[in-house]
Amino acid sequence: MTELTTATGGGMLSREEMDAARERLPIVYVDVVPVRVDEHGVVTAVGLLLRAGEDGQIKRALVSGRVLYHERVRAALLRHMEKDLGPLALPRIPPAPQPFTVAEYFPTPGVTPFHDPRQHAVSLAYVVPVEGDCAPQQDALELTWFSPDEARDPGVLAELMNGQSTLLLQALAHLGL
Repeated sequence: MTELTTATGGGMLSREEMDAARERLPIVYVDVVPVRVDEHGVVTAVGLLLRAGEDGQIKRALVSGRVLYHERVRAALLRHMEKDLGPLALPRIPPAPQPFTVAEYFPTPGVTPFHDPRQHAVSLAYVVPVEGDCAPQQDALELTWFSPDEARDPGVLAELMNGQSTLLLQALAHLGL
């Protein structure tokens, strides 16, 4: 595969170039906790994806993905939410989004609660309300909406991969839930 161009006007790296970059540089990502809110802005549901991991295991996951070269964070959030939740999800991303936390994923387990065997990644984490119809897309097998209490259940948290259970609990705490 040779260089591909993106809608942002930047270029994507070939698989070999990306692997080489991952061995040398932290990569910027976004993690998103999609939520449904009522008319008062109170979170009523948290959306979690079901994905097949690289090891073949089926695990729950947050919306997540890399920020491309020359891409604004807001555009990356929109792109990944559409990629995972579909074009009718209608996310409500503020004009100047602020992450609720920053998560560092390391290839070495135990450095932080977050683990990515491929790379050192720095992820900006957001809670984003969605108003439209969501349907799993691409490699997402299913989207399940949990109440905040259900999302905190140890069985649900155990299904999340790469330490994202910690990120989900931080999001719920950030929301005062």
